[in-house]
Amino acid sequence: MATKDEKNLQKALAKIATMDEPARSVMQRMHEVIIAAAPQLKARIWYGMPGYALHASSPVLVFFRHDEMMTLGISEKAELKPAGGKDGLLMPAAWYFEDLDEVTEQRVTEIVRSAVPASARVRVS
Repeated sequence: MATKDEKNLQKALAKIATMDEPARSVMQRMHEVIIAAAPQLKARIWYGMPGYALHASSPVLVFFRHDEMMTLGISEKAELKPAGGKDGLLMPAAWYFEDLDEVTEQRVTEIVRSAVPASARVRVS
């Protein structure tokens, strides 16, 4: 019997599968990048789109959307820190994207890992 996390994953993947190309391929790759960056995160549907939390009953930390533009976001439940510098106390929490390349995937990896609480981080070499 499938666990709640497994059922939630299937729902998130099914949501991605309903998207039109080229968004479907980009969002599938975004899902893969998020899971590779933080394998402890579990996918589920959050506000109608894929979100990622530590487990089925914990708050979503990272999400992505596809409305008019594709968006990667960090929820207020993640470990947000002020950017500093010219951004002062602003906390970066959302990024628009049209596609993924190697540089963007690396930055997404950094963003996702920073959203996971230190106590839940998996050491990645």
